[in-house]
Amino acid sequence: MKHYPTCLTDSQWEAIKSIFNVKRKRKHSIREIFNAVLYVVKTGCQWRMLPRCFPKWQLVYYYFTRWKNEGIIEEVNELLRNLLRKKSGKKTSPSLALIDSQSVKTTRLGGAQRGFDGGKRVKGRKRHIITDTMGLLLVVVVHAANMHDSKAAENVISQLRGRFERLVKIIADGGYRGELINNTKRKFGFILEVILRKDDSSRFSVIPKRWVVERTFAWLENTRRLSKDFEYHTSTSQTMVQLAMIHIMLNRIRK
Repeated sequence: MKHYPTCLTDSQWEAIKSIFNVKRKRKHSIREIFNAVLYVVKTGCQWRMLPRCFPKWQLVYYYFTRWKNEGIIEEVNELLRNLLRKKSGKKTSPSLALIDSQSVKTTRLGGAQRGFDGGKRVKGRKRHIITDTMGLLLVVVVHAANMHDSKAAENVISQLRGRFERLVKIIADGGYRGELINNTKRKFGFILEVILRKDDSSRFSVIPKRWVVERTFAWLENTRRLSKDFEYHTSTSQTMVQLAMIHIMLNRIRK
């Protein structure tokens, strides 16, 4: 098979292969199929336009859908995040998280949950993410762009429940003010701290702590499949964000 920059190295494959069923004999290895999925995510090509050196696109799409529905891709994301946190001398469960959203355009194909974000002047969807202080993905929820951050955030924050025993506080921007602060404490036991920009500053300035989640969006923008929301289902959009983060984390253990 032709080698592409997105193909897994031996050390990268060793880091994640325990999650997959690699014992059964197949015509094409799981590693080849996962390489094909990463190629689609990074390059943004259509499934049907996968280079012929990869397994047939129907097979690759079958496994992608299966891994999405069975939560395998989410497991890979968690495994790599825990690995990198340990490598950095941190515990696997963060004590501090950061939340933010990004509005992105959708295509003419249509699909569920689309709307118009009047503030950003974008017709499409929002990618709502929560990261740790390293910028690594904890939660992603995709929803219509016309949902205000403070209204949609409760569902996003609920995805943290029971997963991170050390998590105490979540940092957010001014869009999350209001009753959400009390609801987050009452329903989930987390402190939601809103950090605002200084009104007297006419120049751009980095907001303490909040810049981490904004940097994560910048990382994700390097993935062509995320240049727009091309997916029909929001669950697929969420999986594409997880795969983009997986590729980012794999590059940190490339050797």
